[in-house]
Amino acid sequence: MRQASPWFALLFLLGIALAGPSGILAWSDYNRTLDEKQEQLARLQAERDELKNRVALLNPRNVDPDMAGELLRKDLNVVHPDEMVILLN
Repeated sequence: MRQASPWFALLFLLGIALAGPSGILAWSDYNRTLDEKQEQLARLQAERDELKNRVALLNPRNVDPDMAGELLRKDLNVVHPDEMVILLN
C-alpha cells in the first residue's frame, strides 16, 4: 500500500499538468482568448485615435471651421441662408 501513494501522487500531478486550468490542454484556449483580446485592443486603439483627432479639431485655440460647421449643422440644426435642406425619411 505504501508503494501506491507515490504513483498516485505522480499520476495526479501529471493529470493536473495536462488538464488543469493552466495545463497543456488550456493553452489553445488561452491562445484563442489572446487573439480575441488583441483584436479588441486594435479596434479600441483605432477608436481612441479617432476620438483624439476629433478632440484636437475642437481645440478652442484653433477650431477647424469644417468641424465647427459640421457640429452646428448636426446638433443645432443651423444652416446658412443660401443652403437648401432636404429631409430624407
